Amino acid sequence: MMPGIAESRLSDWLRPPLEDAIYLTGPTASGKSRLAIEVARLTNAEILSVDSMAVYREMDIGTAKPTADARKEVPHHLIDLVDPTDDYSVSQFVIDAHEKAKEIRSRGRRVLLVGGTPLYLKSLFCGMFLGPQADWDFRRQVEEDVAIHGLDALRARLEQADPLSAHKILPNDLRRMTRALEVVRATGVPLSHWQSQFERIQMPNSCRAYVLAWDRSVMHQRVNQRVEEMFSQGLLDEVRSLVERHGQLGRTASQAVGYKEPIEFLNGTIDEAMMVDRVKAHTRQFVRRQEIWFRSMPNLTKLPLESEDDLLGLAHRIAEDVRAA
Repeated sequence: MMPGIAESRLSDWLRPPLEDAIYLTGPTASGKSRLAIEVARLTNAEILSVDSMAVYREMDIGTAKPTADARKEVPHHLIDLVDPTDDYSVSQFVIDAHEKAKEIRSRGRRVLLVGGTPLYLKSLFCGMFLGPQADWDFRRQVEEDVAIHGLDALRARLEQADPLSAHKILPNDLRRMTRALEVVRATGVPLSHWQSQFERIQMPNSCRAYVLAWDRSVMHQRVNQRVEEMFSQGLLDEVRSLVERHGQLGRTASQAVGYKEPIEFLNGTIDEAMMVDRVKAHTRQFVRRQEIWFRSMPNLTKLPLESEDDLLGLAHRIAEDVRAA
């Protein structure tokens, strides 16, 4: 425990790794959702989504949310939480995931975490420093100081209080610089020091974690097929409807792959063929980043796949592992 900080306060600021759970991850379009239904059925589990885009209401086709039938068969959580005009932080996700996991266990059921958002997964594997609540008087004071003295003065102040955070944060990022100073003020400890406590990725001993793996060429084919299916299901109409209802989407939602490109098309900056090609290319790039992250994650059990027919066998394998643990 940090000197001078009460243990009761630390318990509010910290979230430990989410233990006693089954993790099922893999790249976009790898078959996680289909496999998850079988695993949940065989292990008496409920599903917690680990997808940073599935939290947005009305964004259904582009996020490939589980169908209504799948949600009836197995309860799904952390889906459709906020409007597409809102932002949803990783810290809020951590809070919500721990609360839902507790509820699921109270019903005597297992927790099955399903999704492929690396930052969300890391926050559950490693735990997270949430920090003290926002000090709005302090933030207003910072804004007034910046209006008078400029961002350079604020950065110089952060360099004295937390040099490592000052090095990591972009010079014009007022929000993050303010938060770093706010944490130092409230805790007496630099934000960078708090964050370093959660950098090491280590799978909790009480968990089983699996990652789906396809051959690269097959994975690209699956991505291209997924994107074509999304457009045939009405992705462009979904995005058009979102823009008509809400105007400007939130920062996160508007930059999501599968939504950013149709918005560009609707704005007239690209044509339809380019829109589809960009969604495919950007999705493949995201899959590549996911695969790199999965390789860096220790204790993930790799599940190679050659066809969709393999999924049922893998579900039984996971269920046997869970029962034997």
